[in-house]
Amino acid sequence: MAREPLYPLGLRLAGRRVVVVGGGTVATRRVPALLDAGADLRVVSPSLTPALRALADAGRLSWLPRRFTGSDLDGAWLVQVAVDDPAAAAQVSAAAAERRIFCVRADDRHAASAWTPAVTRHGPVTVAVLGGGDPRRAMAVRDGIAARLADGSLAAPAGPPSAAGHRGGRVVLVGAGPGDPELITVRGRRLLAGADVVVADRLAPGLLLDELRPEVELVDASKIPYGPARAQDEINRILVERARAGASVVRLKGGDPYLFGRGGEEVLACAAAGVPVTVVPGVTSALAVPAAAGIPVTHRGVAHELVVVSGHLPPDHPDSLVSWPELGRLRGTLVILMGMRHLPEIVAALLAHGRSAGTPAAIVADGTTPSQRAVRGTLAELPDLARDLAPPAVIVIGEVADLPTA
Repeated sequence: MAREPLYPLGLRLAGRRVVVVGGGTVATRRVPALLDAGADLRVVSPSLTPALRALADAGRLSWLPRRFTGSDLDGAWLVQVAVDDPAAAAQVSAAAAERRIFCVRADDRHAASAWTPAVTRHGPVTVAVLGGGDPRRAMAVRDGIAARLADGSLAAPAGPPSAAGHRGGRVVLVGAGPGDPELITVRGRRLLAGADVVVADRLAPGLLLDELRPEVELVDASKIPYGPARAQDEINRILVERARAGASVVRLKGGDPYLFGRGGEEVLACAAAGVPVTVVPGVTSALAVPAAAGIPVTHRGVAHELVVVSGHLPPDHPDSLVSWPELGRLRGTLVILMGMRHLPEIVAALLAHGRSAGTPAAIVADGTTPSQRAVRGTLAELPDLARDLAPPAVIVIGEVADLPTA
């Protein structure tokens, strides 16, 4: 068969009726993108997968629990056939052709009047690839483009200046994860690749910085002078000034911006200055680092509660907001970040308030990186276990620390 030229289109389906015939696995794959496009979705099928049934119960789509009839297409703009019965699919195709509605068929693309491309989304950019009738070819090309967009080797330039009066300037707080550069989120990596200015923490994965374009201004937040409070004021000033000058500013932070990352302070500073600001959550070391060492912070029948605290202040410090007496009575998992410096005092406080000296405990240093080290013992042994370890480290106290390592 000679290759038939195709005319690609981007369909604007918001508020328009789309019919999906079939309620199985193929429909489960197709429906989310149609809902994301805002389609008025109708699914015709005697039964639905649990995922589709949940969408129907939530009112996200309308379900007609029966076999297809031609009138189901009345008022539709598009129909997707997601059944593997050729006779039933042909019936839908005929009804669609009679009404001049484009029809996508999962069972036989050559019998369809429209094809679904292999798609990847990169922020506002949608890439759709048609492989001349070969889905594997389309997916291979799609995946290659997606990888280049994600790592920044294929640029997706920012759009026109914002109408908000900031000449397009904005601030994005990006959680870079616990140390492994591959644990940054897809959205975080995309926004980092498009940044004009990057203000990076010491704990942000350094390999991510090596991927920045040569012209990107890199501000090393760990080298900003003065004490912690003055340093934070200076960081806030840099974020606001660069954004007001029209730059796309990424504040790259280790872990998650809102878990002991002072992200809230930076958001408030931007908001007070009238600068648009967005937060991209990150994989937090409180969960990921223990997991990398084979420690689940919760486990059925072992721990049904989890508390994460900061140990950057000793328990008896007047500014400490941590309730160590309550933590001493905790029977679940306690995860302590930034606690290495005051570990002896922390252990003493927990023991004094009722936590058993024999409670299993672990310390994981440089988690998710090639230099990761983990030690296990008991709560009373933690200060000795920590002698040869240095921050950054995550401390885990609770029965989960005694579970077999994966």
